[in-house]
Amino acid sequence: MSEKPTRPLIPVILSGGAGTRLWPVSRRAYPKPFMKLANGKTLAELTLQRALPLSHDGTVMTVTSRDYYFITRDLYRQIDGVDMDKQLYLLEPTGRNTAPAVALAALTIADRFGDDALMLVMPADHLIRDQATFEATVAEAMQAAQGDYLTTFGIFPTHPETGYGYIKAGEPIPGTQARTVERFVEKPDLETARKYLSSGDYLWNSGMFCLPVGAALDAFGQHAPEVLTAARRCYEASTHPAQQGTVIELDADTFASMPDISIDYAIMEKAANCAVVDSRFDWNDIGSWNAMAALADCDECGNRVEGKAITVDTKNTYVRAGDRLVATVGVEDLMIVDTGDAVLVAHRDRSQGVKDVVQFLKAHNHEAAVYHQTVHRPWGSYTVLEDADDCKVKRLVVKPGQVLSLQRHKHRSEHWTVVDGEARVRVGEKEFTLRQNESTYIPAGQMHRLENPTDRDIALIEVQTGSYFGEDDIERFEDIYGRVATTGKAGSGIA
Repeated sequence: MSEKPTRPLIPVILSGGAGTRLWPVSRRAYPKPFMKLANGKTLAELTLQRALPLSHDGTVMTVTSRDYYFITRDLYRQIDGVDMDKQLYLLEPTGRNTAPAVALAALTIADRFGDDALMLVMPADHLIRDQATFEATVAEAMQAAQGDYLTTFGIFPTHPETGYGYIKAGEPIPGTQARTVERFVEKPDLETARKYLSSGDYLWNSGMFCLPVGAALDAFGQHAPEVLTAARRCYEASTHPAQQGTVIELDADTFASMPDISIDYAIMEKAANCAVVDSRFDWNDIGSWNAMAALADCDECGNRVEGKAITVDTKNTYVRAGDRLVATVGVEDLMIVDTGDAVLVAHRDRSQGVKDVVQFLKAHNHEAAVYHQTVHRPWGSYTVLEDADDCKVKRLVVKPGQVLSLQRHKHRSEHWTVVDGEARVRVGEKEFTLRQNESTYIPAGQMHRLENPTDRDIALIEVQTGSYFGEDDIERFEDIYGRVATTGKAGSGIA
């Protein structure tokens, strides 16, 4: 392969999975990329920190749900050295798997950086600590990608894992450290996984890719034209190619027509120009509580503890405690996760079965499948202090300069009392200021709005009374976060 000048590299972070196997910490409204690890960092922050040194000019694109944009942006702002003006966001109205996300990211990068650019696709729920080896491996992948190979990262297997897909590596590619891909393999049974491990020819499929943008779009056009056609239609409906904003909110109607398919099925398993680089950095696909437990220190009895916990005559047990003390006596081989509003107790061999709990909760419309006790919103957060049949009590924290939507409720009335700071309130046509220890009443059906005009957080207690307290009992009329339908009609949803 002849030498070519290095093409610009744009990291693309895919952040959208619900992480059902990590319930009750990961929930739909606040999924696993936002989970805090033992070091106090979230996977989303660590992924951006890993991506930034690889970008040719500090630009990183994040493809995420529209509902997660404000949480993601606020997390990124906490990272030293981040140029927020160079962070690009592609906001999906619904989940549509990885192929639509990669296709739309490729179209955006081609529009802004040219077909010659490379894109480094990185899921937001991977943990990689060995930055030096990771960067060296990316350099090897870029070398192959500059020869127009669709390059994936194969993780050198350390044990016969049945929870991952595999890649069978083929012949070396001259002038690179990569090999051709002979075939992709679905998750195997244990006996097959052992054979893969002993052969030395199979690697775990990491779900990370280094792709030449032009070659990727050509592959979509050849092997998944329905994805590319729908992506072009959605991109054109979402933003004009000449528009250079940092946020692209994908058009909901055209996005809904995109096929729900992974990039592996769409192009990687079909294209002849696929390559794989052996990746020997420490890689952890945080997909279960066993994976999380492996990150914690182990005591002499095999126990791993995060938070406040006491273990008595306990062996090989993982405990993740919240604000409450968790004590275990005479147990072994358990996973115990306490979030204050929910407790998970499971055998360590049944970690994959946690998703069945979430399915049960969804089937019964239980809020614990979606929300935590503390729910994050673009304007701040609220914590449910009491949830009874006849009332619901919350503590609201509104960030400086932020404002809730102008809204009304059909089934509930609300009482607001300021406990810290100074709030600006609208009830009906009347606007006024509420100071500490002052309160107001909002009857059902009355339009209202809450705003923090100050330079520090304000806190309020909200007491709801009525017949129904669901978060879908909200009708919006104005909203600075774009949560009102563009048709001019009032929008319903979560405050």
